[in-house]
Amino acid sequence: MVTSPLPASVAHLGEAVWRADELGCAAGATVASGHTALDAQLPGGGWPVGAVVEVLQAQSGQNEWRLLLPALRRSSGPVVLVGAPHVPFGPGLCAQGFEAQRLLWIRAGAPAARLWASEQALRCAKVAAVLAWLPQVRAEQLRRLQMAAQEHSKLLFVMRPAQAIAESSPAVLRLLVSSQSAGEGAPGDALQLHILKRRGPPLAQALALPARSARLGALLALRAKAEEVVRETGGGDALDRLAAAA
Repeated sequence: MVTSPLPASVAHLGEAVWRADELGCAAGATVASGHTALDAQLPGGGWPVGAVVEVLQAQSGQNEWRLLLPALRRSSGPVVLVGAPHVPFGPGLCAQGFEAQRLLWIRAGAPAARLWASEQALRCAKVAAVLAWLPQVRAEQLRRLQMAAQEHSKLLFVMRPAQAIAESSPAVLRLLVSSQSAGEGAPGDALQLHILKRRGPPLAQALALPARSARLGALLALRAKAEEVVRETGGGDALDRLAAAA
């Protein structure tokens, strides 16, 4: 019997097949999230570019900045906020290394207006990322945003209420984020992250992510030590002496 070699496309087909019990590869480019434990659980090792990432939480405005800021800080170009529930606190963002001047805040109350603004922002060449608060979005509307993000290679994060966990979604990545209580073995402002959907097997346990950067944590620890020195010595110049020692 005469055999002939398989075409290259067929020979490599087995390498491209994704098995559901394995963590899949990202379909396109990714951007590191800035959280090492999270990157280890994400296909491609970071946030997918050109895809919808859903961030579900009980109350908007609590955890999304702490989750997304490390990646946004490393990006270049404007970051568009559509329907953000609160005015971004510029000094706080600057203190964490993000230039507040890069933010473009679009006020839009009606669901249709938010969808339109989000899609138009994705089409802007210079925009680095779009953060959209879309509590009433439907699956077909998310699919349209997914197509725009993919066509223009943008980071797209959609914030939705936790109740949407039971709804179908075309998002390639769905996360449920909450603040972890101090009694669970981590600082009270740590983030508890459930990966609801990814290209890979379900993640049985939630991830605990430090909510503070290493730099901010070091500064807060230094401040706590300074306050302790003040209490013990009663000296008004204790803070100066500790700062000089550091």
